[in-house]
Amino acid sequence: MDDASQDGTAAIALEAAPQLQVVTARPLPAGWTGKMWAVAEGVRAAEGDYLLLTDADIVHPPGHLAELVALSQQGDYDLVSYMVRLQCQTLAEQALIPAFVFFFFLLYPPAWIRDSRRRTAGAAGGCILIRRSALERIGGIESIRGELIDDCALARAVKQSGGRVWLGLSETAASIRRYQTFGEIGRMISRTAFTQLNYSALVLIVTVAGLALVYLAPPLLTLAAPRGPASGMGAAAWLLMTLAYWPSVRYAKCPWYWAPLLPVIALFYLGATLHSAIQHWRGRGGLWKGRTHA
Repeated sequence: MDDASQDGTAAIALEAAPQLQVVTARPLPAGWTGKMWAVAEGVRAAEGDYLLLTDADIVHPPGHLAELVALSQQGDYDLVSYMVRLQCQTLAEQALIPAFVFFFFLLYPPAWIRDSRRRTAGAAGGCILIRRSALERIGGIESIRGELIDDCALARAVKQSGGRVWLGLSETAASIRRYQTFGEIGRMISRTAFTQLNYSALVLIVTVAGLALVYLAPPLLTLAAPRGPASGMGAAAWLLMTLAYWPSVRYAKCPWYWAPLLPVIALFYLGATLHSAIQHWRGRGGLWKGRTHA
């Protein structure tokens, strides 16, 4: 899909693979986010029983599409999604990207997503395979046309319609998108953080308090309190936090010393969440590629 691209992406894609069909999106109508309109235009032109929704910066290894279809068929899933391996080369990426994956799976536990008895539903927008019949059952992409967290909204709509959803981590598919600075990642987090909280000031207060209690209190008690029970409990909580975070750091192939630094990383995410709320109240919420969304 060429959604008013100005950097020559469509021409480069055709030069690399002449067999591709490049579809130019029609002008963005009111009430749609840019990405959802592009996806809807792609779906309109596509054929087949399955649709692979993927981003231009995702590299799929040979056989990956067949693997996704096999997962769908073997488990009778209507939607299959992979959180692909994200780049962790720069200082900002090593510090913040493993935590992005960690916090994402705290919000959307894969076991809960697979469980039809639970309401939790989530997906990773860079790699989603969906049955066309499931998409039609929920009313197509139009049913989520204004969503900012569109991947999870799509998974939620499929699950609410009676469909089955699967989400996992990929060892082979990867994103080549690079984040050079902390500011770039901060803006990425801020774009949808307050949306995740349903634009609620009360939920924001509870979230900030929860982050402070879970991630900031343990090191503060360990380092600031006199030696005693409070300091010991703070150290124990910090150790457990580090052990819980270590698999995410290892998956990202980052050095081990990032694991005990999760409290500092969580403080950054807390700040980005507050910034997201402030931007929303200023009428600048959901800023992406020059577009703002209420």
